[in-house]
Amino acid sequence: RAQRCAGRVCHVLVLVLCLSAAEDFDWTKNDRGSFYYGTFPTGFSWGAGSSAYQTEGAWDKDGKGLSIWDVFSHKKGKVFLNDTGDYACEGYYKLKDDISLLKELNLNHYRFSISWPRVIPTGIRSDHVNEKGIKYYDTLIDQLLENKITPIVTLYHWDLPQVLQEKYGGWQNISMVNYFNDFASLCFERFGNRVKHWITFNNPWSVAVEGYETGEHAPGLKLRGTGAYRAAHHIIKAHAKVWHTYDNQWRNKQNGVVGISLSGDWGEPVDITNLKDIEAAERYVQFYLGWFATPVFHGDYPQVMKDFVGRKSAQQGLGTSRLPTFSSQEKSYIKGTCDFLGVGHFTTRYITQKTYPPGRGSTYFADRDLAELVDPRWPDPGSEWLYSVPWGFRRLLNFVKTQYGNPMIYITENGVSEKMKCTELCDDWRIQYYKDYINEMLKAIRDGVNVKGYTAWSLLDKFEWDEGFSERFGLYYVDFKNKNKPRYPKASVQFYKRIINFNGFPNLREVENWKRKATETCSSSNQLLAADPLTSHMEMVTEIVVPTVCTLCILISAVFLMFLLSRRN
Repeated sequence: RAQRCAGRVCHVLVLVLCLSAAEDFDWTKNDRGSFYYGTFPTGFSWGAGSSAYQTEGAWDKDGKGLSIWDVFSHKKGKVFLNDTGDYACEGYYKLKDDISLLKELNLNHYRFSISWPRVIPTGIRSDHVNEKGIKYYDTLIDQLLENKITPIVTLYHWDLPQVLQEKYGGWQNISMVNYFNDFASLCFERFGNRVKHWITFNNPWSVAVEGYETGEHAPGLKLRGTGAYRAAHHIIKAHAKVWHTYDNQWRNKQNGVVGISLSGDWGEPVDITNLKDIEAAERYVQFYLGWFATPVFHGDYPQVMKDFVGRKSAQQGLGTSRLPTFSSQEKSYIKGTCDFLGVGHFTTRYITQKTYPPGRGSTYFADRDLAELVDPRWPDPGSEWLYSVPWGFRRLLNFVKTQYGNPMIYITENGVSEKMKCTELCDDWRIQYYKDYINEMLKAIRDGVNVKGYTAWSLLDKFEWDEGFSERFGLYYVDFKNKNKPRYPKASVQFYKRIINFNGFPNLREVENWKRKATETCSSSNQLLAADPLTSHMEMVTEIVVPTVCTLCILISAVFLMFLLSRRN
């Protein structure tokens, strides 16, 4: 997710040019050239992704503890239509079915997350380890490997154990660093002999901003101007500690890698000849991706964040900056704690300078002094924040290359939603999105960016956080109204499969042929899905009507028996 960057549509912002870091990136050059036909490097890894809370369901089964999302979604008005992830896709019970979908796609890897409260119900390892939860992930990992699919495992995809939120205030509290490290150590201990790719955190920007600044996501706190920065500070420390734990205790035995998955939209200057717009555009990217990537690669926050938040804090009469600081020991400890960088990317904004006066209150958004704009011609088939702007993807990847020393990159999330009341399996807009974005990634690789793999987001339609089930990112359609949650392939399944099989794009004629064949297959799937309400109705008849009829028969028999007995007397 697929994340919903809601506040960003209205609070548009930008970031100041950190000249020393950005000398290699040319903001005035933007080659939006034609489609490139060619192949990806040999060994390039193709995958799809999911997360525990969005897909598993079984929220209170087999000893699982409460997460902050269980509690948040159960509060009225927090999620669209009061949807919850209680059942989601029932992935907990449909493990074999979903692995067959991965096989159908010919995927090399599958990215999923481990639910912290499913394996440690209170979040505190010394309290209790839930062996049933461990067994579920053991089975998933084993079955993936049996089918020659590499597991890429996320340790934290937003489902903090509720006990840790209630007792300590969650990511506002430094104690999370050790609790998270204990959880990660358990996962390395139990799964690390088979899992070789670990992601500590998924999109910590959303955890910090939407969880502790805007309150749109669990735990729903609105600690404006401070909460997001404090949460991020502790998340960065937690990430570094887990990396060092793996490096010191497990790397030599297990030979795996540990990274972090950061989401980042691209920010393009409205006017590439205007220095203020260029500075604002870089500020946007630095306050977003750079907020987490710069400490991990260089040991400290982006200079522009320190300057802007520090100045705004002083203008507000505060003695110290609202942006916390790292000690010199912490800087050296955090620097270099990334074997690979996971990049989640969905869309782009145009950015221009906009000054927010200090009297307007302190918020993360106002700290950036920028405005976000969109081009009304950009396609936007689904989420209100998600516009299709493929060229921004290549720009972002080149920015990562120049800013952070060309690290090994895995694309951990990329995809597009639809927001439709009626069922539509012929998702031609998703085919177009994947075609264009994957092609921009291929161009970035030709530019010298070290991208090793790509994860389509997402395998299934799933619970989309505060948007509930109203937005669908899946390659496979899930019928949430049916208790069995059947999956149906969208046209994009066939198109993505052909990209994987060819490892790229052969020529115009062949790619157009892929699109045509993919949309032909979805019409038969649509007919299958159209018959599904009848199936659901028949299930309802079986579950409700038949037992009712049986109950009536018993009652009538009993009454008739009593009538006969009374006549005898």
